[in-house]
Amino acid sequence: MAKTIAIPGDRVEVHLSKVIYGGILLESPEDEKGIVLLKLDSGYNIGLNKKDIIEIKRIKKGEIKKERIEIKKDDKKPDIALILTGGTIVNRLDPKTGAVSPLTSPEDLFKSYPKIFDKVNVIKVEMPFMKASEDMDYKDWQNIAKICERLLNDKDVKGVVITHGTDILHYTSAVLSFFLRNLTKPVVLTYSQRSSDRASSDANLNLICSALAAVSDIAEVMLVGHANSNDEFCYAIPGTKTRKLHTSRRDAFKPVNAKPFAKIFPNKIEILSEHNVRKSGKVKADTKFEEKVALIKFYPGQDPDILDYYLKKGYKGIVVEALGLGHVAVNSRLSWIKKLKEVQKKMIVCFAAQTIYGRLDPYVYSNLREIMKTGVIYLEDMLAETAFVKLGWVLGHTTDKEKVKEMMLTNYARELNDRLEQ
Repeated sequence: MAKTIAIPGDRVEVHLSKVIYGGILLESPEDEKGIVLLKLDSGYNIGLNKKDIIEIKRIKKGEIKKERIEIKKDDKKPDIALILTGGTIVNRLDPKTGAVSPLTSPEDLFKSYPKIFDKVNVIKVEMPFMKASEDMDYKDWQNIAKICERLLNDKDVKGVVITHGTDILHYTSAVLSFFLRNLTKPVVLTYSQRSSDRASSDANLNLICSALAAVSDIAEVMLVGHANSNDEFCYAIPGTKTRKLHTSRRDAFKPVNAKPFAKIFPNKIEILSEHNVRKSGKVKADTKFEEKVALIKFYPGQDPDILDYYLKKGYKGIVVEALGLGHVAVNSRLSWIKKLKEVQKKMIVCFAAQTIYGRLDPYVYSNLREIMKTGVIYLEDMLAETAFVKLGWVLGHTTDKEKVKEMMLTNYARELNDRLEQ
């Protein structure tokens, strides 16, 4: 490879024998000095072997901007607070290294997403932790809920936006729906599937729509994100009735068995369904939670002895994703009937639908009625992930079996619907 004057941060062309790559030159890791890293215009990084490179041609010298940004509060705009917990949406790219670092202040936010400030004043930014969402647990949920309680009870804050990684976002939106009692203002969870340095990023629209949701009259916990693959509008979806249904699409989150609260455009909100409205009062974070709960999926040929494992480990409750209308094996050598009777002497067992859409109904077939007689709680149209966090919340309050059943079948946060929308 010919010697080059290009340094990390410069826009370059990398010439190979049969192809030319254009992008931003990045720093190579210490243990990969034989590799040249390049951030392509698509947003993806590529590693090229130095032995294959004929020339690295500098097209434009990288610029280092250190401008000081002063955000002036506009008294004509409503005030919101942000809670940053991690995920793609709150990471910014260092063009020199290709690494990402979190946004930590309103000024950082303004540099990355200035259009939000056309709609609202961001007067507070809280960052309790920075985690990939798959690393979160119930203690993180409790932490977020307590911060929400404090911010929502601040008279200057009109609503709260929480940025979050996508992988367990629907668990968090569901559990906050139970934790936050007497909700008086909007609590909005949002995300991005693609980083802000990519042309196809969903971050800007999601944040703008989230800001509008946060200052609306929808006093609910809701998830706000792209409604389709275009940059047209977002849906505001009930926190207990949504699920991530695609690994990478920008509209990965969909409402399940329910309508969205609203369609949110960058300049207006179109209400679609019933919701609680903004009111006065004090929000209370009720964060009691039993961590010894599990979510398992029934599969053909599954040995019911799997339930013994959880019982021996001290679990207090299990949600089983059952087949169809609520089936597990009954008339086979691996029948679950005997085992369900045994384990429910010491543990709560609930069934939710493996199909995602639809409702369980234990009265349709005789074998379903036989399962129900063992004491299993059929959770109607409740999503399995919602059922998992609700069971943890309920068992945090009581271990009385009849009281647990009563609470699991009580509609606290729109988790149960009398009438399905899909």
